[in-house]
Amino acid sequence: MKTIGLIGGMSWESSLVYYRLVNEGVKARLGGLHSAKCVMYSVDFAEIEPLQHGGKWTEATEEMIEAARHVQDGGADFVVLCTNTMHKTADEVQKQISIPLLHIADATAQAVKAHGLGTVGLLGTRFTMEDDFYKGRLTEKHGLEVIVPTEEEREAVHQIIYDELCLGEIAQESKERYKRIMESLVDQRAQGIVLGCTEIGLLVSQEDSSVPVFDTTKIHAKAAVEWALRKW
Repeated sequence: MKTIGLIGGMSWESSLVYYRLVNEGVKARLGGLHSAKCVMYSVDFAEIEPLQHGGKWTEATEEMIEAARHVQDGGADFVVLCTNTMHKTADEVQKQISIPLLHIADATAQAVKAHGLGTVGLLGTRFTMEDDFYKGRLTEKHGLEVIVPTEEEREAVHQIIYDELCLGEIAQESKERYKRIMESLVDQRAQGIVLGCTEIGLLVSQEDSSVPVFDTTKIHAKAAVEWALRKW
């Protein structure tokens, strides 16, 4: 079994889910007392969030590189960045370490295509929905068509993530808002919905959508288990 290098804390609410899922996944595959071999470096999100909203991505990238080097030095065989938004730094992080990084968008695209779908709606932080590092990768590398909410809806999705979900707050009103936004994406031809923020699965799930939902936290963690147990 390979050792998974988890970079967490963005937020710790979803990092907790990652830890549970990779251990459950290994146990399901191997049985008995088996659990995942992993090391985690967890950042202080209060230091990362201002860099995101301040557009200081060079500094944010340096933080992620430092974290990746920590898990590499701790014996990790590959890196799992437990956040969608910070994959904006993923390409540069990969250049600065000697172990592979399991990209969340690649794992997600594979799950979408396994369902035979070609067009998806994307929910996430404003950075994920608007910048090209994520939806551009889904389109250019994997051939998927990506639909995002309106500007007003994007702001609502973004605000709920940072002001509620990252703080562990689950509000029914916000759940209903997300459900309406997801149905709006379906009306625009989305065949599936990508929950492109690792906290969104805390608020909505498959039962809240009329089309397949792709929870990137679950998909990424499952892919990490596959990498940990495969023959390299």
